[in-house]
Amino acid sequence: MNDSPGWAAPGSPSDGPRPDAAHQPPAEGSDAAQRPAQGPGAGQRPPAEGPASKWSAAQPPPGPGVSPDGVWGASSPAAGQTPPAQPQPQPGTGWGAYPVQPSAPYAYGNPGGGWGGPPPAAKPGVIPLRPLGLGEILDGAVGTLRGHWRSVLSVSLVVAALSEIALLAVQRLTMDTLTSPSTRPATPEEAVRTLGDAGLLYGFQYYLEILGLILVTALLAPAVSRAVLGQGSTLGSTLRAVRPLAGRMLGLTGLLLLGALAAGLVPALPGILLGSPALAALGVPVGLVLLAWFYVTFSLAPPALMLERGTPAAALRRSAKLVKGAWWRICGISLLTWVMRFILSMIIVMPFAFAALLVGGSLDGFLDGSATMSWSFLIISGIGSVIAATLTLPMQTGVTTLLYIDQRIRREALDLELARAAGIEGYDTTTGPTGG
Repeated sequence: MNDSPGWAAPGSPSDGPRPDAAHQPPAEGSDAAQRPAQGPGAGQRPPAEGPASKWSAAQPPPGPGVSPDGVWGASSPAAGQTPPAQPQPQPGTGWGAYPVQPSAPYAYGNPGGGWGGPPPAAKPGVIPLRPLGLGEILDGAVGTLRGHWRSVLSVSLVVAALSEIALLAVQRLTMDTLTSPSTRPATPEEAVRTLGDAGLLYGFQYYLEILGLILVTALLAPAVSRAVLGQGSTLGSTLRAVRPLAGRMLGLTGLLLLGALAAGLVPALPGILLGSPALAALGVPVGLVLLAWFYVTFSLAPPALMLERGTPAAALRRSAKLVKGAWWRICGISLLTWVMRFILSMIIVMPFAFAALLVGGSLDGFLDGSATMSWSFLIISGIGSVIAATLTLPMQTGVTTLLYIDQRIRREALDLELARAAGIEGYDTTTGPTGG
């Protein structure tokens, strides 16, 4: 967004190492700059050369098992020697920290001399500003829906309603072939036509699903970004953020839809052209694999377009670059989210399906397919599908946008820019762990 610095693509490559403040040279005049350089062995105490070479009295006291120069596993005092007395912490001095080696920039001292984990990361909005786990991504998606429900549900309701109307029309056109009861076995020509109509219906339904996910992800990316920063959003502000990019968003949607169609249909195209159902069936598994690869590889393109405000081609390249090296992780999280969304949708749709069955006909009519041909059944079940999609689409699209943010935090230290955009003073990489 224009008011959220840090969303634009950085100059450094996304698959490069994350910047680490711990490896920067110490500032002139700081304690680290005034300490004597270590000798040939990293972490070894320099050899004694006289009284003047002793350690400064300002050096922090070593904890158990830590040498004065911060090395782990320091040996205990030699036999016959009295260990030096450990000074007690003075009131008001706070938590004691021991020297931090460059190889462990986020090790912080605990009371009593032990070493602990990093302090909690800043969390101005729905996620902490650090690399995210699965639970934090899901919690952030649900938190966005809960905190920005007016704009989120309004957008998803419009997209879900339009998708269901289109699906309802295709269902009514193909239902006669799919559900016509017959007392005689179907001829080969009728079986092929029935399979073709079924493939058309389910394929159309699947690609409508992809289209709806792309549109809702792009439309809600500004709302998710504001939720990450802890800022509110309204339907008007979301539409104002989307309006300048409407043309590019539609262009990206078209490219993704054409690519998905090509990935799913090209392997089966030879069998379709030759009129061989067996050859076409062999291409279906290959098409599903290609479709899964295509979807995961370019799943981050919609949030990349809306938040970086580039071209559709640049958004596709950006998604492929961010997904590189993390394809299986993004695939697993997306698949798990889809399964959760499917289960929740079924729970919502089932009462409407039973109501449609009672209104549209008997159980026998439902079993032989005749009841599903009625408009009453299609309309009532369609209402349930719209409600289910309205409530579950934002969770899937929110997870996708948060995966985009997570990948940029891991590879480009986006958390620093987000902290500055959220108004967190003095935030740097030493306040939270780095990503891998």
